Amino acid sequence: MKKYIILTTFSLLIALSGSCQSKINELNKKAQAIAQQEQTPVKVAPANGLEKAYFASGCFWCVEAVYESVKGVKESLSGYSGGHTEYPTYASSNTGRTGHAEAVEIIYDPNEVSFKDLVDVYFGSQNITQVNGQGPDNGSQYRSIIFYQDDAQKKIIDNKIALLEKEVGEGNVAAQVLPFQKFWIGEDYHQNYERLHPNQGYIRGVSVPRLNKFKKKFPQLLKQNSGH
Repeated sequence: MKKYIILTTFSLLIALSGSCQSKINELNKKAQAIAQQEQTPVKVAPANGLEKAYFASGCFWCVEAVYESVKGVKESLSGYSGGHTEYPTYASSNTGRTGHAEAVEIIYDPNEVSFKDLVDVYFGSQNITQVNGQGPDNGSQYRSIIFYQDDAQKKIIDNKIALLEKEVGEGNVAAQVLPFQKFWIGEDYHQNYERLHPNQGYIRGVSVPRLNKFKKKFPQLLKQNSGH
């Protein structure tokens, strides 16, 4: 009897969790629709032949390391984007009240890697149905956001999501699609964190496995010296 009660309680908690995740996803999509209607995306001008793109997908240590391994990516910077607060910090972002998510700025050579490739990397290196987080990191500051700077980028993103929804069901791709506004660079100690702290517990247990899983999936997009 006790075993039955425990199993029933566990099943109920799973059901409630799923319902909660569905509600959060619905709220995120409503916020996305409002942003797309009310905000004009900011186009970042190329510099020295290099362009910039912006993504959020859980811990920025993980995302930075993934993109650093991609050919054509010259730099990947950790920071914050997608919110309403000016000058966000790691501490303020972690409260979940700034509206920002941990994000990365990708500086890339469009002659070596396309924005479409970067979008493929984005969705191919995360759990696309996890709402407000990735892996063990949960909360609005860890939510998935893919930012667009113009209609051409938005079309690439929308087409990719349409393909993915054929696999996971309509509306089940959790990432918000938001018009890019501003990227706030993170604190110095967050930059290149995975590379500089290879033996840190989170890096070994979460970041490196996520990176290696991505590398196995996309060998054709890797830099020649990106072995781990």
